[in-house]
Amino acid sequence: MEKITLSVEGMTCAHCEMTVTKALKETSGVKSVSVSLDENAAFIEYKSSKTSPEKLIEAVEKVGYKAKTQ
Repeated sequence: MEKITLSVEGMTCAHCEMTVTKALKETSGVKSVSVSLDENAAFIEYKSSKTSPEKLIEAVEKVGYKAKTQ
């Protein structure tokens, strides 16, 4: 298992936080997700054989937010 923290830009409310969480959880290979509105960050545990940081960033961007690795 790999762990990564993504900086997420554009979240303004709990609904945003839930949208990002759902998008990441639906990504193949993701084991756990914790999204923090206060920190503008997503903490993700994933299998590197099934996904990559680029795919995780893409999942966040598909739902309308900007993301980058910290």
